[in-house]
Amino acid sequence: MLLVARCIKAKMPRGRELWLTSAYGVITLGLGTGLLCVAEQWVPTGLSALFIATQPFWMVLGEWALSRGRLRPHGATLRGLFVGILGVAVLVAPQAMREGWKGETFLGFVLLQLACAGWVYGALKQKNLNPHAHPIVAGAVQQFATGIFFFLPAFVFEHTPHPANWRPIAGMVYLITFGAMLGYSAFVYAMDRLPAAVVSIYTFVNPVVAVFLGWLFFRERFGLRELIAMLLIFAGIAVVKFSRSAGALTNEADPSVAIAD
Repeated sequence: MLLVARCIKAKMPRGRELWLTSAYGVITLGLGTGLLCVAEQWVPTGLSALFIATQPFWMVLGEWALSRGRLRPHGATLRGLFVGILGVAVLVAPQAMREGWKGETFLGFVLLQLACAGWVYGALKQKNLNPHAHPIVAGAVQQFATGIFFFLPAFVFEHTPHPANWRPIAGMVYLITFGAMLGYSAFVYAMDRLPAAVVSIYTFVNPVVAVFLGWLFFRERFGLRELIAMLLIFAGIAVVKFSRSAGALTNEADPSVAIAD
């Protein structure tokens, strides 16, 4: 991505912007995705999805804290986030309960909340940096910096070689293409263009996408519970979106009111 940006002569971050963009990338991806990988060694996927669904609350809280109380969340935004969380719970809680609450679950929950906090802090700090470089170029810098930062620990602690077959290679190519180049670039671009509270609702959509792909490729069950969960999730998204529009109108009428929706 950086080579392509260089070839098309896209503006690259330099100096302080380069170092801060790299540092925020290490925080966002290193803590956010890194702790998720660690926690999923013992936390079931269903529980992980449920724990990470708290990220929008971290996003709203983080934006309010970093603005020193100036950007306060609208009540409708909080209600929308709660409805979305409820939808995710309906979708994944039965599976999580069947898998059981083990002794390591609490530790996994703490790690995943730290992951959410790290992801949100790094993303919000990058948003407040107001970089001169295009957000997708900034995202490429963040991914490259995180890879360099974690290369040595990975080299030291990873002792078991991956099997020499096509499956792990295909998985790696898929994650690089859709998870990093497209997924994370889309997230960084959205954070640059949209309010943080609106961007945070993507965590509600992830389980929906997972259910759809499971049904499409593996014919996994999609029944009434899944339908109710999706309706709740999209209702939460609609409430957040509506509260954003209402907050914008309020600010337009009264410039002294700052609402982070």
